Amino acid sequence: MMEVSNRYGSYQKGKHPWLDQIPSHWLEKRAKVSFREVDEKSAEGNEELLSVSHMTGVTPRSQKNVTMFKAASYAGHKLCRPGDIVINTMWAWMGALGESHHTGIVSPAYGVYRLHREGTFAPGYLDYLLRTRAYISEYICQSTGIRSSRLRLYPDKFLRIPLLQPPLEEQHSIVSYLHAQDRQIAKLIRSKRRLIELLNEQKQTTIHRAVTRGLNLDVPLKPSGIDWLGDVPAHWSLLSLKNLARLRSGDSITSFQIEESGEFPVYGGNGLRGYTNSYTHQGEYVLIGRQGALCGNINYANGKFWASEHAVVANPLTKYNLRWFGEVLRAMNLNQYSQSAAQPGLAVERIKNLCAPVPPIDEQDTIVRFFETETASLDITINATEHEIALIREYRDRLISDVVTGQIDVRGWQPANPIPEDEESIDTLVNNEDDSEIGEDDADDEHP
Repeated sequence: MMEVSNRYGSYQKGKHPWLDQIPSHWLEKRAKVSFREVDEKSAEGNEELLSVSHMTGVTPRSQKNVTMFKAASYAGHKLCRPGDIVINTMWAWMGALGESHHTGIVSPAYGVYRLHREGTFAPGYLDYLLRTRAYISEYICQSTGIRSSRLRLYPDKFLRIPLLQPPLEEQHSIVSYLHAQDRQIAKLIRSKRRLIELLNEQKQTTIHRAVTRGLNLDVPLKPSGIDWLGDVPAHWSLLSLKNLARLRSGDSITSFQIEESGEFPVYGGNGLRGYTNSYTHQGEYVLIGRQGALCGNINYANGKFWASEHAVVANPLTKYNLRWFGEVLRAMNLNQYSQSAAQPGLAVERIKNLCAPVPPIDEQDTIVRFFETETASLDITINATEHEIALIREYRDRLISDVVTGQIDVRGWQPANPIPEDEESIDTLVNNEDDSEIGEDDADDEHP
């Protein structure tokens, strides 16, 4: 990756308590000097619907696999335009804000801020600046509320926050440099994500073979009568899921009840969503994603936890191995049984009647020991690669912070060679977005 380490010639004390110094020729003015709050409403609600999250900033919802609430009409939603700053008032403390590059509509509960005069800030500069960890810490300090999930960043508080303002030409240099870095980082992350995909495919092939055909390749087979399965060992049973486990949907929980940290984890259809102060289950369970494009996902949960309504909680009967059962469910590809509606979903009553191949309990245990041993080295490599991606994310965060706060001078930087634009958003790649992310538009955000 390209790197510069130049410092500016002279510095001055910054107004932010967390910023010791900024370049002496930079300005630092409260946001109200450059921005005003706007409350322009859409008459018909036909404009592009924009999503505001801590992962990807302000992006068209059509570009995302959003499984959240969708209103019958968006008339009366707030209009925003390119260059506007849009803040999810209820999730600013998580960094759910950004600079819009589109004309579109957002929730009436959000804050939309527009420049008094064009040409003050270069396109893209504020998107980098306002989403740094240091500024997110500032939003927390300026927000009002008794606990994190209730914090609100109101307009008067945002408009009093000092914004760093380099000369306009310098802002363009900063954006060009960071865009170039982002493209190289995206390329690196893409290659590592591809490696993880290949390793997971290899892992699932090993597990799938074991749970659907067993370990003895010479054992007599019989037709299963299940299209996706084919033949199975002749001594295995074929049982419906309702005879293998107790299955029921989790319990409703709002985003206001979910904290960034807490005593008990909250699991949705795609895994961990956050934490809360009470629990619905205790023990070991398999969780099946119930709603959204990724319904049918399989996760495991143990101890005390809250299972949300977006998950089906499966509790195998005592004579069945939990890990074997979870991997059989994964092999069944339950997503194929989702029902098409406003958003895809799995009906518990439907999947309860699906059949699965069932070996004797001692063979289940042997199968689990086999694939855990066979895939252990793959898991080590996957975990190491995921750690590398996390380090790359940390590097990017620090680099952005250093550049937009003037700790690194990029005015003389030039790319060695032309760098092609990547098709996929750097934020999607770097942050490994999923549909259940905190700070997304959902029912609670749209109608506070």
